[in-house]
Order: sequence, then structure tokens, then C-alpha cells
Amino acid sequence: MFGLKTTFFSLLVLAAIAFAESSGSSGCLEGTVISAIRFEGLEHTNPRVVQRELLNKAGEPFSAEKFEAEKLRLQDLDLFTDIEVECTSGLDSLGASHVQNDVGAAQLTYRFQEIFRWIPAPAGKKTDRDGLMIGLALANLNVLGEDIRAEVQYRTSTDPFLDNNEYAFYASSPYLFGLPLGWNLEFLRTDSYDEIRNFQDDSWLLDLDLDYGVSPHLSLLMTVAGRELKDAAFLPEVGFGFAFDFRDSKLDSREGIYFEYMLTHVGEGDDRDISCNVIDEGTTCDGGMGGENYREFLTDARAYYTLWRFVTGATALVRYRMGDVERYDYYYHGGANTFRGHEADSNYLGVHEALLTLEERFVLMERHAASLWGINFFYGVQLVAGLDGSLLWDKGRPGWEDYEGAVYGGIHLVIPALDRVRFEVGYSPDKGEPVFYFGLFDKVTSSRWRSR
Repeated sequence: MFGLKTTFFSLLVLAAIAFAESSGSSGCLEGTVISAIRFEGLEHTNPRVVQRELLNKAGEPFSAEKFEAEKLRLQDLDLFTDIEVECTSGLDSLGASHVQNDVGAAQLTYRFQEIFRWIPAPAGKKTDRDGLMIGLALANLNVLGEDIRAEVQYRTSTDPFLDNNEYAFYASSPYLFGLPLGWNLEFLRTDSYDEIRNFQDDSWLLDLDLDYGVSPHLSLLMTVAGRELKDAAFLPEVGFGFAFDFRDSKLDSREGIYFEYMLTHVGEGDDRDISCNVIDEGTTCDGGMGGENYREFLTDARAYYTLWRFVTGATALVRYRMGDVERYDYYYHGGANTFRGHEADSNYLGVHEALLTLEERFVLMERHAASLWGINFFYGVQLVAGLDGSLLWDKGRPGWEDYEGAVYGGIHLVIPALDRVRFEVGYSPDKGEPVFYFGLFDKVTSSRWRSR
């Protein structure tokens, strides 16, 4: 559902040394009747991938408003650096392009500049638990031209170097056999010591997320997963939910609201006899870490409003659990992906969580297309400032003693595949000192999947 979990640091270099303006403006008069639609520049993309996102149709009057909406839909595919449209005369047998001077019939031509497809490159991941992880990746952003993303990668920690390791395979697409059934498959092997929750994460994870579009703004959601964690019981997971999405764009949203509700069951219990003893403020257990058996209620709400270049966003992520939750799955707060007021550690753990954010973005540079050495990409720059709120608690309702607040500011670089790279400084009055953060993806996205 959230695309690839990878980073290619070479994009930062490309964005720093190349620049090209992206037009995207319409060369058609409002009301021009569309006699036919054709595409140019689709070297690696199947035309039906584009066709299903279009709102302007042959035989209907051209609408600039529809083009702006479909342009956002096409940008959400993350396959193109630039998208333009132009009307050409139906009488022009040579295909030479010129804008219609009168409102009449014309052929509508969409011109695309495709993004890079194969990416053998350095890859990394930034988590609050393992910090910065680096490694190698091989990704294809458009398998068979069907908007299927696939990637294999290896990552290891930088501090301590080579101590925490992760092997991953990801695949995703917004369609399945032509149906509006988005899917995201993840296979993850982890061998990492979790210093926040104090256990060795020696695990295998297989996860499948499905998103069926019932209507343009309503989706039914399902998740099925299985996790094999050493010294714990097998942890199956199944969840169902729905989402209302009225945002103008899924990536770099500027207007609209999003609301999601999920109910997930995790685990099946563990009958093993496990005895634990507290020694020097730590806990040691015989027989392993035990299994889990709980239900999780998730609410994910987001709202965006834009005035000129100022984009205001408000987000709330709330997860409440009922049942047996073991310490190795407790939520933690602290870091670029949760609460930008302090780093994550064992003092900030809880069974339930609420993350609240109010953010103001100033679009310093809109998305621009660029090309270097034959590699097409895009980038944009945004200045950000905001407020983070954090609630972590174990039982009942949270109180003020469970709440923390912080302010933050920084700069975001909008790029392909990752949505954005975040450079931020946070400050919490309780800590009294600023902390620098480096993050990937939108924070509301990384908050959902920070443990995987």
C-alpha cells in the first residue's frame, strides 16, 4: 500500500547538480471536442496503465480541470517525471503539432517523460530502532510495463557497523489483473538487537496488504501476515478495514481528507510455561519470550489545506490494543518517525499509542523534471515547521502524564520512489536541547511501518 521501502542516495546528488523546468500546462482550449487520444513517450509503460487514470475521454469536450486532476493521478503512479498535453489538428496528416485556434475537434496528445526503471544502487533505511542502515538494492519500478514495483535488498547498521542485518523483498501495484485491487507484498528477514525493547529480533516476516477500490473515494482494506520470531510463538495476523480518501494526491497531498479504520487480530496465544525473574531492573525469562493474542483498533486521520504556497496538514494516528501484548511488540516514541522531541529508548514504551502532528509546509520549489546522463528523475523542495504530540500508555485512558509535546522545523526534498527525504530539527521543553533528525518518506507513512 505504501510502495517501496528503499532509498537511493544518488538521487540527492542528481538533484543537486541538475535542473529542468516541468511545463505540464495544457495546449488545448477549453471545450475543444476530443476526436482521439494518443500517447507519446511510453517506451516502457503499457498504455492501459495510463488510460485507466484519464478523465478526459474521446468524443467529449476537453476540460483543463480534468487534466489537472488526471495529472495528479498519473504523478501518483511515480512513473513519470513530466506530463504534458497538446491538441493537434485532425487534418494534420504529418502529425505536426499546433494549438487549435478555434474551439472544434482535435486529437489530444499526452506526452510523457518516463522515470528511470532499473535501479542497481546503494540503498538504505532510517528507523528509530536501528538508526541509519545502508546496503545494496536492485529495483525495477515498472515490471513488464504494468506499474508493478519489485525490489530485493540487503541492509546493515552503520552504528554498530554490520551488527544488525536485514534482507528484504518488496513488490506492489495499484492493480491486479486489471482490477482496482492494490497489493503490497513484503518478505523480510531480520537479525537485529532491539536496544529499545531489549530483545534479539531474529525473525522472518511475510505480509500481504490488499486495497480494493469500491468507488473513487472508498476502499476496502485487508492484511494477512505471519511472523516467526525466535524464542516466541508463531505470530499470525489478519485485519480488515476501510478508508475514505478525498485527497487531491496520495503523494505530496495538498488538499482534502483521508480517514482509515482497521481492526486487526494478532497472535494465537502461547501455552508454554514461562517463568520470569527481575534482576537488576531487567527481566530474564525461561522458555522464551512467549506468544501474543490481542486485537488492535487503528484510526488514521489526515487533513490538508493549501493557500498559495502554504500547505497546512493535520494528522492523527491512534492504535489501541485489547488482549495479551508482549514487550517485544510494545510501541515506542522518539525519533524522526514518531516523536521529534527526543530519541527513542526504553523509557518511552507503551501498549497503546497516539501520534498527533500539525505541520505547515512552504513550497520553496515545485516539482521539477530533470535528466542527467540519460537518467530521468524529478525533485522539489519544501520548508516545514510543526508541532508533534505523543501519547503512550499501558492501561485504561491516557492522562497528561502520558503526553509529550515538541516543535520541529526543517527542509524536505521531494524525489521519486521515496516521496520525500526529511532533514529536521526537533525541540522538546522537557528535554531542553534540539535534536537533528534524518527521515525517509512522509512521517505519517513511516509511523505506520517503522517496526518493519
